[in-house]
Amino acid sequence: MADALVYVSRIVRLPLLDADGDAIGRVTDVVLGPAVRDESPRVLGIVVGVQRRRIFVSVGRIGHIGVDGVRLQSGTIDLRPFQLRSSELLAGDLLDRRVAGEVVDDLGLRPDPRQARTWEVASVALGTPGVLGRRRASRLVDWHDVRDLFDAGAMAGEVAVMREMHPSDVARAIRRLSLDKRRQLAEIMEDDRLADLLEELPEAEQLRIIEGLDLERAAHVIEEMAPDDAADLLGEMAGEERSRLLAAMDPDEADPVRRLLVYDHHTAGGLMTPEPVIAHPLATVAHALARLREPELPAAIAAQLFVTERPTQPPTGLYLGAVGFQRLLREAPGNQVGRCLDEHPDPIGPDLAEVAVAERLAAYNLLAVPVCDAAGRLLGAVTVDDVLDRTLPAGWRQG
Repeated sequence: MADALVYVSRIVRLPLLDADGDAIGRVTDVVLGPAVRDESPRVLGIVVGVQRRRIFVSVGRIGHIGVDGVRLQSGTIDLRPFQLRSSELLAGDLLDRRVAGEVVDDLGLRPDPRQARTWEVASVALGTPGVLGRRRASRLVDWHDVRDLFDAGAMAGEVAVMREMHPSDVARAIRRLSLDKRRQLAEIMEDDRLADLLEELPEAEQLRIIEGLDLERAAHVIEEMAPDDAADLLGEMAGEERSRLLAAMDPDEADPVRRLLVYDHHTAGGLMTPEPVIAHPLATVAHALARLREPELPAAIAAQLFVTERPTQPPTGLYLGAVGFQRLLREAPGNQVGRCLDEHPDPIGPDLAEVAVAERLAAYNLLAVPVCDAAGRLLGAVTVDDVLDRTLPAGWRQG
């Protein structure tokens, strides 16, 4: 067991590297979730020192941990100062803690075999204090033998249980709680998990939870939501409150949401996601498949690549066509995606009514349909899950 472990003491002080291998900062601690039932404590992320501030990097953004450093998978990092929530534990606070006459020397971590890019606590190294504070050789015990070490209280345990559930199941469970209890749980949930939960709730219930958060926290949670879901939520707010939240958000996160708010709620523009996967026609199939394999992509978005002239960020250059994931799998890796375009789907306009959008998706058995402006520039894409969310009967989530 020991051979497969990565110890907290080895991770701390390693450099944090971006996807290109350039150093961003240095790891100072590891953030853990509490033990729940027989489930091992999970690694939630790491604390990194960057330019004299400590920030949090979620474990989902980590691609590899090696002797050279902790490498990010992709994407940017949030430079907000790190704040420990009551449902979380710092590995550094557990080291040197006494357990039945022994002292915690280290924590052994291993990849969780059930889920990619997740880590869990597997074992704990315990040492006996010696003369003048010196310790004798450590012994390795299973985390179960010292499970009280990872207890963060009843409320933290509830959050940890929800962390293992699908967001739709969490939404179903949380609707049975009082508003005060919902807000208490929301206060200690991680931003990304709270965002996932909000996406599964009706807008009226989203508003009740968001109203219990301070402005900065609410803005960061909305940043973690899919832009179309964030736009739906903000569209339910009074104009002044919506403006305050948009101003508090990171401009790169707020801009796509602002573009969606321009369109009527019941049109293709109001339905679409402004962040489909887009490539230039000269991009290779290998490059396109690497983009579509990114774990953060929803399945409906990852099923299709849209091809445009530059720029390839909406509103793009001229829209050229789309190619499905399965078609790309049958092409040689070095082929250009511009030579693999499917005949369908034809683009739709942003003002098309949502019912007509649903009919288009059903008629061609599509998972997503491109949305273009009058100049032929790609604005976004409407996915089948977005359409289902709107066209199912009101209150279907309560079922």
